[in-house]
Amino acid sequence: MKLIDIHAHLQFSQFDDDREAVIGRAREAGIGVINVGTDLESSRAAIDLADKYPDIMRATVGVHPTDLPEIGKVDEIFVELKKLAINPKVVGIGECGLDYARLDREAEKIKERQKEIFIKQIHLANEVKKPLMLHIRGVGAYRDAYEILKSESRVLGDAHFFAGNWDEAKLFLDLGFALSFTGVITFPTKAGQPQASAYDYDGVIKNTPLDRIMIETDCPFVAPVPYRGKRNEPSYLSAIAERLAAIRGLTVDEIAQATTANAERLLFKPLNIVDTQLEQF
Repeated sequence: MKLIDIHAHLQFSQFDDDREAVIGRAREAGIGVINVGTDLESSRAAIDLADKYPDIMRATVGVHPTDLPEIGKVDEIFVELKKLAINPKVVGIGECGLDYARLDREAEKIKERQKEIFIKQIHLANEVKKPLMLHIRGVGAYRDAYEILKSESRVLGDAHFFAGNWDEAKLFLDLGFALSFTGVITFPTKAGQPQASAYDYDGVIKNTPLDRIMIETDCPFVAPVPYRGKRNEPSYLSAIAERLAAIRGLTVDEIAQATTANAERLLFKPLNIVDTQLEQF
């Protein structure tokens, strides 16, 4: 494979009308895809796609921090989640983590519930020896997630859609985690330079070791330039690779080789490897 989209949601309803065509374009472009679960239903659907397209697809299973289960159903959900997690086509646990954006007046209560569910997923990842697919967003979330991971995690993983500053990036790099970047790195600022809003994506990308960087679409969301405003899909991944190459001063082929090797080492395991215990970076 030329590129690997390490975080996609092709199981989502936005692809119901033309999923086969979207997958066909990904295959034609030589792009592998990891479809990421956000709850039990979407986790099962991600596995279904990996079963149907084992040559180019894998899955992760998890509970998104904004999709918290009812308190009385948590144990039941985690019993089912573990059954899914041991599937050899499942290469990670998540997306899981902390999302502090847009919290209401009961924010502290919600944060504590998010931390509880996050820790349970870390423990599941430790048990099945599979990496974590992290979702972290909002003021203070990176620091809180780091403290939890430092205490609880015995596996590595990826900080998906990384949007923190360099100090926050170093926390996860010091733990051995990778960072992945989306189409927002292609968005222009008011001055017309390719860099997203208030975040110093260029600075973080320049400083992050090349063997810790991966790329993703997070489709159907955040399509890169020149597709911005459209529904995103894995075949657009090359635009992200091109921008990453420009930031790093490398060729697109060099970025493709590096990010694909990183993804294969951390996440996109051959199907004959049932035990996906991580090697250290």
